[in-house]
Amino acid sequence: MEDLVKTPAPVVDAKNSAHDGSQDDVLAACLAMEHVADVVELLNEHDLEDQAHVLVHLPDERAIEVLDQPGLDDPAGLIEALPAERALTLMAGMSADRVAEVFRYMNDPPRGDLLRRLDPETRAALDRVLAYPENTAGSLMTTEFVSVPASWTVEQTLDHIRRVERTRETIYAIYVLDPKTRSLVKAVALRRLITADPKALVTTAARYDKPVTVSPLADREDVARLISKYDLLAVPVVDESRHVIGIVTVDDVIDAIVAENTEDVQKFGGMEALDEPYDQIGFFQMIKKRAGWLCVLFLSEMLTASAMQYFETELEKAIVLTLFIPLIMSSGGNSGSQATSLLIRALALREVKLGDWWRVAMREFPTGMVLGAILGVVGVIRIVIWQKAGLYDYGEHWILIAATIGAALTAIVTFGSLAGSMLPFILKRVGFDPASASAPFVATLVDVTGLIIYFSVALIILRGTLL
Repeated sequence: MEDLVKTPAPVVDAKNSAHDGSQDDVLAACLAMEHVADVVELLNEHDLEDQAHVLVHLPDERAIEVLDQPGLDDPAGLIEALPAERALTLMAGMSADRVAEVFRYMNDPPRGDLLRRLDPETRAALDRVLAYPENTAGSLMTTEFVSVPASWTVEQTLDHIRRVERTRETIYAIYVLDPKTRSLVKAVALRRLITADPKALVTTAARYDKPVTVSPLADREDVARLISKYDLLAVPVVDESRHVIGIVTVDDVIDAIVAENTEDVQKFGGMEALDEPYDQIGFFQMIKKRAGWLCVLFLSEMLTASAMQYFETELEKAIVLTLFIPLIMSSGGNSGSQATSLLIRALALREVKLGDWWRVAMREFPTGMVLGAILGVVGVIRIVIWQKAGLYDYGEHWILIAATIGAALTAIVTFGSLAGSMLPFILKRVGFDPASASAPFVATLVDVTGLIIYFSVALIILRGTLL
């Protein structure tokens, strides 16, 4: 029986023997005993038809747990693959935020058909969540929370929790409301409620007078910062009248931040963020996501060729300078990529603000100079060793060439650090995502300016000798 669950084969076997009710029952019984995360992992190894076949035979409560798991690769596709009646039954038991996420990615006509046939309570909860833009607190919240009037005792509140527990996604805290206005008065952690005097008013169990709340339009990153700052397991979402319309739980925030970080990492690579997991996105969709930025970067790199054409005469006179072009360009791009990565993250974590750009510039300027000087010294040492050891003859003016490389590296790395640190501020100021200042974009920018700096330094130091 254990082997049946641990190996992926039973899912396929169950499909191939769909008319054999005994095997289906055995499979369902085995999966019902496994941790839901293991069931999800097993289902992800198979196609949607196999997954749907398993969910049909799982008990309702277990199937709902599976669909509520964030690790499920394609919950929208799985709902579409289920018989309509089964899908409606399961969605009625799922958390509102999860149902909303499923509907956002579901295709028509199944989407419209299921929306029309949802029970009124589920439809109302779904409409509330879908009314808010994606990636806001309102779109992440679940409408399943426990609230009680401030006039209740601790004992009454605990009795209420026992009655409604199975209909709530999670119970981290109890939200105490004004009996008349229904506005939020206090938030009581479940742990403090359990240890409080049963006969006392529920408000006495609250640790703080003013509960931490968020607006439904708050960005998911702001919600994450609040939960982290105040060490919360859930934060209530309130409207202008302080009516609680839902809660955002820590697991929802973690899922959202993982998605946000995934988008940022993909943008760092110089491409649009993927809307689906890598192994599920279509070939042409992948081309679309990557080709645009590649073309932009390619066209930008053409400026590098233009810069080299401008200094064509100097290159003809001092061919030796071309040997160090890759070294110069990569050093500037690397320093710029370091700076932009640091600042994008610092802006995301609110460690720095837009008004701090001058302070950042004053920090990056000396940092860039020191880093550039270090690389410049290494470059000079390399030329000296190669010249003295007879590995390469840089000519009679090799000392001036070494000085050119050292000075150019110092200047280019300094510029790269400044440009890389300022670009995220500029993009954020004009309303773009700072993550768009990806490493390839910064590297391209510094490549072009680096060549100009390099040849300008060479003209100054080598004038009258090689140039």
